[in-house]
Amino acid sequence: MSLLNDVKKLAAQYAEDTVNIRRHIHANPELSFKEFETAKYVAAELRKLGIEPKEGVAGTGLTALIEGRNPASKTVALRADMDALPITEQNDVAYKSKNIGVMHACGHDVHTSCLLGAARILVQLKDQFEGTIKLVFQPGEEKNPGGASLMIKDGALENPRPNNMFGQHVMPYIPTGKVGFREGQYMASADEIYLTVKGKGGHAALPDKVIDPILIASHIIVALQQVVSRNADPKKPTVLSFGQIEGGHAQNIIPDEVKIGGTFRALDEEWRFEAHKKIRNIAEGLAEAMGGSCDVFIDVGYPYLTNDPTTTQSARAAATAYLGAENIVDLDLWMGAEDFAYYSHVVPSCFYRLGTGNSEKGTTLGVHTPKFNIDEDAIELGIGLMAWIALNQLAPTQ
Repeated sequence: MSLLNDVKKLAAQYAEDTVNIRRHIHANPELSFKEFETAKYVAAELRKLGIEPKEGVAGTGLTALIEGRNPASKTVALRADMDALPITEQNDVAYKSKNIGVMHACGHDVHTSCLLGAARILVQLKDQFEGTIKLVFQPGEEKNPGGASLMIKDGALENPRPNNMFGQHVMPYIPTGKVGFREGQYMASADEIYLTVKGKGGHAALPDKVIDPILIASHIIVALQQVVSRNADPKKPTVLSFGQIEGGHAQNIIPDEVKIGGTFRALDEEWRFEAHKKIRNIAEGLAEAMGGSCDVFIDVGYPYLTNDPTTTQSARAAATAYLGAENIVDLDLWMGAEDFAYYSHVVPSCFYRLGTGNSEKGTTLGVHTPKFNIDEDAIELGIGLMAWIALNQLAPTQ
């Protein structure tokens, strides 16, 4: 219990500083793969702890090592993402984004600051564990091909290769003070669907003289719903949604083409790519049958995220010891996507949720919205629990 108490004391001691780090990062957001100043800031904070980072991994990513006794015995990796979103912040706070049109609306400022806070705790306790803790600060979680995939390609998981890996993500729908876990599949794959429907434009009052791409596009959107309702195994969660349609500029002019944008989510890789073929065949075939054509581009994104059962059970047990069983939440399947999935297919991993919701403070709005914010009281738990989970993976020194 003494080590657990030490972690909690250090978390309480470093919480305020970590909040300030979070606010600095929040006020200075950078888009995916452009996290140049954020990476410099993280590197400087690590050097304050006596940790020399490896910079320039996958462009703007960093890795760093905290070595305990017998560092070659085992390695645990902890990950944070650093990029922000193209959203104009509407929060009225002192640390509001200074970069108009860019905002930390998915909590990556929290993830990065919490990993720095956890690192600060772990440095203080490095004589209390055997093995190595690898810190992974990655770029570009929000944009294909995903910073995680590029970090892996650039050797972030080598020298040393981690035995386990952990990622922590804010969750406004879970109250502050609680955390959530799920074993096995947790989050969906995500692919971007781009359709360009081509016809022959002309005057809207002369429909016999045109090939109407708006009409064709409408039929395609409706027809593609059968991919989920009639082709997908109902036991395999699947989502196909279209959130973008662009065509024409006047009410009495039929345009030459219409562009459609959507997203496809699945939890089965074989079905995922089978569905891609069905989407392509339906869109192209229907457009041709109506006298037009359709160009189909499917930007293949992240795979599904899977939490290794043994690794997750261990993390959950550590969280239970830290918080009490009453503060552990069972997570449902989540059809959102996360590029931590790439790590989860390479290293036994656990991706868990940090509750940041507080209705009295107004921090229950969803991520990717202009008024998203967190209850900063969650940061003390975020840094302490991440450090504690890592320590529990490493054999304590005798």
